[in-house]
Amino acid sequence: MARAFGIVLGVAVDEVLADPRRGHPVALFGTAAAKTERLTYRDSVLPGAAHTLVLLGGAAGIGLLTERLGKRHPLLRVLGTAAATWATVGGSTLAAEGTAMGRSLDAGEIEAARARLPHLCGRDPELLDGTELARATVESVAENTSDAVVAPLFWGAVAGIPGLLAYRAVNTLDAMIGHRSERYRRFGMVAARADDVANLIPARLAAALTAFCAPVVGGSSASALRAWRLDAGAHPSPNAGQVEAAFAGALQIRLGGRTVYRHGVEDRPVLGDGRNPDAGHVTRAVELSRVTGWAAAALCGLLGLAVGRRAH
Repeated sequence: MARAFGIVLGVAVDEVLADPRRGHPVALFGTAAAKTERLTYRDSVLPGAAHTLVLLGGAAGIGLLTERLGKRHPLLRVLGTAAATWATVGGSTLAAEGTAMGRSLDAGEIEAARARLPHLCGRDPELLDGTELARATVESVAENTSDAVVAPLFWGAVAGIPGLLAYRAVNTLDAMIGHRSERYRRFGMVAARADDVANLIPARLAAALTAFCAPVVGGSSASALRAWRLDAGAHPSPNAGQVEAAFAGALQIRLGGRTVYRHGVEDRPVLGDGRNPDAGHVTRAVELSRVTGWAAAALCGLLGLAVGRRAH
């Protein structure tokens, strides 16, 4: 029960306490990863694999040590799991950034929205208009609902504190070195593949929960399921397309298309068959993300309880 209570408590703390501007555990890990990269970087797959395994092993080791200490007292285990959940779940920050983007777009403040977009994703905002900024925001909110909320909760339920920390390490490394730029095409390959594997189940769980929760925000479960079934597989990512398609269907909008990153341009397939998104859809996407996150917390709390009892 300690694992289940810890997961739900951690989500509640994340909802109440905003991430600190400095000293957040994920930011500290990113700083350590960047310093390590100065020593390990070579334009090759094997050095990248070593870099990923060292950092992943370190995160998992800290998680194992923390969980071992918590076994001495149930309350310590609850608090340790809650702290790890708070550190690895990013639901409140995602909602805050998405809400701010929705307000800027609703007020017609395009330059402010362009300045804020890098807080959500790595796209180049300079040439994006209001519609494209709204699309980028909804896609980012959808993908991060899976990556920053559902996935860490799933791995916390399945593997406890080590699962929480190891997943966040993999996902952070993918964000840092897992893209297809010239520098990281080979060095970041293992990090990218590890993130793909870690998100295979959570992404599909996030899509299913999105469809289930769609009516809460005035969306359509049937459209979400249809877009998920018909369009997700065409996305270049084996995981991001799952939840993005579900969000597109749930909100009855069209996502995908030409996507400009700083390292290049990708022509993505269209997800959904509705209208182009606007500021109102951004606000509804944030609401859908929050509801989906709480549904995931409840489900993963139950899963953690079941796994814990079986292990006991």
